[in-house]
Amino acid sequence: MSNDNEGSMGRRAPEGLRQFFHQISQMAKSPWGSGPKGGGDDKGDDDGKRPGPRNPWVTPDPIDISRGRKPRGPSALDELLRKGRGGFGGGGSGGGGGLNFGDSARMWKWVVGAVILIWIAFTSFHIVPPEKEGVITRFGSYTRTVPPGVKLTWPAPIERIRLEDVRAIRTMAIGSPNATDENFVLTRDQSIVDLAYEVRWSVRDPELFFFQLADPEGTIREVAESAMRATVANFDLVQAIGPGRVEIEAQVQRRMQELLDQYRAGVLIQGIAIRQVDPPSQVDEAFKEVTAARQERESAINLARAYQQQVLERARGDTAAFDKIYEQYRLAPGVTRQRLYYETMEQVLSNVDKTIVEARGVTPYLPLDQVQRRITAVPDAPKGGQ
Repeated sequence: MSNDNEGSMGRRAPEGLRQFFHQISQMAKSPWGSGPKGGGDDKGDDDGKRPGPRNPWVTPDPIDISRGRKPRGPSALDELLRKGRGGFGGGGSGGGGGLNFGDSARMWKWVVGAVILIWIAFTSFHIVPPEKEGVITRFGSYTRTVPPGVKLTWPAPIERIRLEDVRAIRTMAIGSPNATDENFVLTRDQSIVDLAYEVRWSVRDPELFFFQLADPEGTIREVAESAMRATVANFDLVQAIGPGRVEIEAQVQRRMQELLDQYRAGVLIQGIAIRQVDPPSQVDEAFKEVTAARQERESAINLARAYQQQVLERARGDTAAFDKIYEQYRLAPGVTRQRLYYETMEQVLSNVDKTIVEARGVTPYLPLDQVQRRITAVPDAPKGGQ
């Protein structure tokens, strides 16, 4: 009994499912099934004359065809694919809104042609500004350098152009005047100074600048530091912080240019400018005191040299005057001797307040100084009487 009940329940289960899907298809009128013909009920499902629910995503079942059922039409997915193929020029005439093969081909030809023209226009014509030069590479290999103007190349990626400003003067700062980046350099007298300077450079040959060095700016920095250390090592501390700066800058520029030319860097060094030459911050105060003492010493030496020069010039003048008098004395000794006597006595007695007259009939001593005093006092007498 139990086996009979299980068999009857197994037969009723598929029949119930078919009835459920059939009712859903009638209510929603979806592609999962078609309505009953002639308004029959579920009895038609048992005799095989009425097709069951149809899945639109699969092709017709050959078993249904062998049982004599009505062939199922194409699924909704097949219709969609067929319309898509028709719109892009594929087979079939379905899909009334699709394009035919001729119209689609002509449209794609125009689209492809326009894309090619735009690609050629944007990658073949180049405008090089007046201050720049263009380096053209073909498949990554250097071919030529072009001057400013409108230039034509093969379209990318066959040929590419790279522009570089050859007139701009670029500045590279090494060290810091604010003591944030100390750059210690050893001098000839074993002293240490903190240097801050700038390197001015420009691109001379774009080909060498692009392809000869992997890191051009890093190479310039290292060459500048090497040249500065080699140059400062030939100067002592006093020269490095004072009068030797100009000479140091000139030698560093010359050394850098020689090294970069050996590297074939394509760089031109425009100049070196030293911004700061100071001792290390730990001994800065003591160094300032030493510098002040040296300045005082130099000042005293300069004053002594000035006095020495003044005395020497005076002696040279006296010697020249004596030589001239000696020439006159050789020509007329008596007259020259008497003139020298008068000039000497005039200089000696010019500050004496007595007058001595040595002549016949004249009082040997005249109190001319008292007479002069009386003459000076006479005009003051009326003022006192008043």
